[in-house]
Amino acid sequence: MTARIGVRVLETSVRVRANDAALLPRFPLRIEVPSLLTDFHDPRAADAPAAADGEIILEDRPKGPLTFVLRGTTARFSGPLVRAESEASDPRYTLWGNQGFLFRFILRLLEEKHAIYSFHAAGLYDEAADTLYVIAGGAGRGKTVYLLSGLDRGLKLFSTETVHVRLGRRGAVWFKGSLVDNVRLGTLAVDFPSFAPAGIAAVREDDLWRQKTALDLSARQTARDRLTAPRVVLIFPHIEEGRPGHVLAPVVRRESAAKAVFDNIAQKIGETVVLDDALAIPGLDSAALAAARWALALRLVRSASVIRIASVLSNPRECWGGLLDVRRNERRRLS
Repeated sequence: MTARIGVRVLETSVRVRANDAALLPRFPLRIEVPSLLTDFHDPRAADAPAAADGEIILEDRPKGPLTFVLRGTTARFSGPLVRAESEASDPRYTLWGNQGFLFRFILRLLEEKHAIYSFHAAGLYDEAADTLYVIAGGAGRGKTVYLLSGLDRGLKLFSTETVHVRLGRRGAVWFKGSLVDNVRLGTLAVDFPSFAPAGIAAVREDDLWRQKTALDLSARQTARDRLTAPRVVLIFPHIEEGRPGHVLAPVVRRESAAKAVFDNIAQKIGETVVLDDALAIPGLDSAALAAARWALALRLVRSASVIRIASVLSNPRECWGGLLDVRRNERRRLS
């Protein structure tokens, strides 16, 4: 394996070795829909350290079957990898795509090696109130609506897609996530024209809701990359165009809140995906990781800094309701 590179995200590192340099991830990353920049803050190339947290070994065999084996923290791929990667119909689901293997492997290593857990969430920070709003949910739940409307209201960007947390003796430490968001052109054209890219008016109406653009929001980011024990408002949204009003339902039972946190953090690690239209990759979870994640969820929802956990049903324009007045609200204790 003559070609090698290191990849670093937050506190974890991955060594990549290949028998063909064409298989290595390319840095610097471009701002585009399939990019890891839509997952993480500042993923970067590094020397391939001997003491990396994990390793990916790639062996291109043009005439062999595609195979995958994971032993411990070493992942091995073989087969016609160069062709499969170049011909994949959806570059998001490739080795280095934003829904691909490296993304999920890093999430696992952050948990396993550093006790850093990753919400599938947008993060917005109120600097004056030292309050972090974590808007958690899968695709289509409304994270982007909260994100762009929150920026319009003066909040600072902490993450577009992945918010990381570690619990320590001094409380929760939150780590900055991605600064690029994949947004449907229709969302920008209809609800947030001030964020729309140049030329959007020329896009056919039928294509507005089919196409996404990678929106660079780094100019709106927080000054700090880590927040120690901020007040936290955790929201699980369901946003629908045309739904009247704003309905907020506090989650007051400890186990219910912890399960919602656990399910969100576990989603990407436990999900089975198909890479390169051909290779089914099982989830990267384990019993030990799941148990540690559940313990984290139980501790987090009882943390004194988490001042509200709630679900929200709303339309895009009324999604915040009175949430930004949370500094005047008393903490609702979980039972």
